[in-house]
Amino acid sequence: MRPSELISEITGGRMDACIKKVYVTDSAVETQKPRYIRIIQKFIELFGDDRDVIILSAPGRTEICGNHTDHNNGKVLAASINLDAIAVAAKNNDNTVREKSEGHGMNNVDLSDLLPDEKYFGKSAAMIKGVAAGLKNSGYSIGGFDACTTSDVMGGSGLSSSAAFEVLLGTAISYLYNDGDIDAVTIAKAAQYSENVFFGKPSGLLDQMASSVGTFVTIDFKSTQNPLIKKVDFDFEKSGYSLCIVDTHGNHSDLTDDYAAVRSEMEDVAHALGKNVLREINADEFFKSIPGLVGKVNDRAILRATHFFNENIRVDKAVTALENNNFESFKQIITDSGFSSYLYNQNVFTPNNPTEQKLSLALCLSQQILEGKGAWRVHGGGFAGTIQAFVPDELLDEYRQTMDAVFGEGSCLVLIIRPVGGTRVM
Repeated sequence: MRPSELISEITGGRMDACIKKVYVTDSAVETQKPRYIRIIQKFIELFGDDRDVIILSAPGRTEICGNHTDHNNGKVLAASINLDAIAVAAKNNDNTVREKSEGHGMNNVDLSDLLPDEKYFGKSAAMIKGVAAGLKNSGYSIGGFDACTTSDVMGGSGLSSSAAFEVLLGTAISYLYNDGDIDAVTIAKAAQYSENVFFGKPSGLLDQMASSVGTFVTIDFKSTQNPLIKKVDFDFEKSGYSLCIVDTHGNHSDLTDDYAAVRSEMEDVAHALGKNVLREINADEFFKSIPGLVGKVNDRAILRATHFFNENIRVDKAVTALENNNFESFKQIITDSGFSSYLYNQNVFTPNNPTEQKLSLALCLSQQILEGKGAWRVHGGGFAGTIQAFVPDELLDEYRQTMDAVFGEGSCLVLIIRPVGGTRVM
């Protein structure tokens, strides 16, 4: 379908059902339609109206349980959300990807050269090349395409804006050159490969996997090459709760060492016990070994390892609670996860700037409002950024007003857990 024809389909309401399958609610459909029309019009402006195009979407993700476990081959529970990256795309015959993101310049990526280059680290063009290289390495067809994209997944929010963009690219290649047959796990692995090797950012597979697979998903990274992935059957819309992410607008500068220390200290414990990562160690063996670890590794490393082993257990319990429709137990598990992150993993504020504790403040206020009623925890990498809360619908206005009053208007985002990951929206 040509871009102008697609606009007519959207304005005429004939795409509403397709859009609702992705964004869940009627109000969300009405919010999305102008956004889709805007990037289609941009595509016409840049690339013309004479080719068939497709529309694609890849979601941000929220980590539900399993804070800082994936990098040591642990377990996580995550979910895709309504905030997403979208694209309108069409094949070209140039073996070049021309991608224009809203608010950014045009990327021109020649697919005949699929080698990483350090001078492009941190640039979106490197992501494009890396995803294409990853899928080609997996035996899939690649080729040039023209695309206009936009994203409402906020950078630095812990909602994984970069993973959404990478999965969007993989989904585009899947539908344009492989009849939509590239599975979600392969796309996620190509996205991670792109981020690690081409973009220059070491990361686990959680973000890309949650974005690509979609809905509630639990992932066991015992084997990083073949992680165990299971969708979790739970209808959150009927729970009577809202999922909130609070952006505390903390200072994200100079946190690289803090993030790296979580992983390295966990691995220090593993190395002291003759293994590479904590997942290779039996939990009982670890706890029995603590007396011998004291003095070999620092005390915080032992605390962070304690968090890792207990957090894996909490993930299993949280999945079971959702599958049994036991939301009361689920809330307590999530709150316990948050306290473990605060006390043992210690990623709620940076020790380099201990007087700035916006995450701690947000968690404190959440406890005041939600104790005995909801759940709250640090979200994502921590040290700055966002917290997560499950808020009873009857307390949503109070919670949102409190958080916005402290951290600024619009700081509290109410999210929808969407039922699909990277997808074609037609």
